[in-house]
Amino acid sequence: MYVTVVMPCLNEAETLAQCIRDAFAAIKQLGAAGEVVIADNGSTDGSPDIARREGARVVDVPVRGYGAALMGGIEAAKGEYVLMADADGSYDFFHLPRFTNALESGADLVVGNRFKGGIRDGAMPRLHRHLGNPVLSFLGRLFFRAPIGDFHCGMRAFRKSAIERLRLQTTGMEFASEMVVKAMLLHLKIAEVPTTLSPAGRSRPPHLETWRDGWRHLRFMLLYSPTWLFLYPGIFLLIVGTLVGGWLVPGPRRIGHVTLDVDTLAYALACVLIGFHVCVFAISAKTFGVTEGLLPKDPKMERWYAYIKLETGLAVGAALLAFGFIATAGAFLMWYRTGFHELLATEALRLSLPGATALMLGAEVVFASFFLSLLGIKRK
Repeated sequence: MYVTVVMPCLNEAETLAQCIRDAFAAIKQLGAAGEVVIADNGSTDGSPDIARREGARVVDVPVRGYGAALMGGIEAAKGEYVLMADADGSYDFFHLPRFTNALESGADLVVGNRFKGGIRDGAMPRLHRHLGNPVLSFLGRLFFRAPIGDFHCGMRAFRKSAIERLRLQTTGMEFASEMVVKAMLLHLKIAEVPTTLSPAGRSRPPHLETWRDGWRHLRFMLLYSPTWLFLYPGIFLLIVGTLVGGWLVPGPRRIGHVTLDVDTLAYALACVLIGFHVCVFAISAKTFGVTEGLLPKDPKMERWYAYIKLETGLAVGAALLAFGFIATAGAFLMWYRTGFHELLATEALRLSLPGATALMLGAEVVFASFFLSLLGIKRK
């Protein structure tokens, strides 16, 4: 077994030497051969010199960012098994066997769980411990069914060949989310082991910024889950708008002392339009992601495409346009019978609002069908 321990480093002179010693001692204790790679991200405090004196190999990574540093270190790693951990003294490198044992058992990616292993007092801000981490980890499990209780643990191990398949791209703190999300999407085998978190040994402020980096993690997960970002909200709006609109088209409705009429009908039909637009975004985003290789192929979507074709969309769009023209003609006829004088607004709008909605939906279906066909064209 040959193990590479990779540590991202930006001004970690206070703790780096001890981390390197612990990493080498853990590799020796494991009975394996190995190396320690320090991915230096522009340190100005002498960290690279310290690393070399301690026997580590230093890789200079000019692109700034946590993810960029780790990608540079992973690329330079010689071992098939790679353990990554911060160089600030917060992680216990002697937990290395927990990670390599899981890899030996068949896992491709092993993520530490600090909540199961133990978080020392002062090691994690309360906001991160009780809100940020649990919420983001819950969303990761919900969106991607990832069997991970601590989505953002910085200590994890993996097979280098498996991680290279992910083609990781993000240069910031969201790198931790990208690794797990893409591993789930590409069906890598993921395991989790308990580990601990201790207070960092440095005196400078941490590089992590709570709200900025939390938002970047959330944004990444949403962008890689068009189903949750677009499809489910769109379907919800479509269903609510259709049910309420269909209920109000025949006439006003009373709920207790409240009367709902054409004003509510207008907003219900607006929900239908917005919901449909958002669903089109969902299908477009999914198609684009699969076509460009950002997302893996989805068998469910492939089955749907067997039925939802350009010709089907054109037929549905034509039917909606025809209904819209008929409803518009009915409203015009109603106006004609008054000699083109004033109409009772509530009566006319019961025809013109659904008619206008059908016209807009019909046009949307027709043009969306062409757009999706363009996105789905098979090419080299």
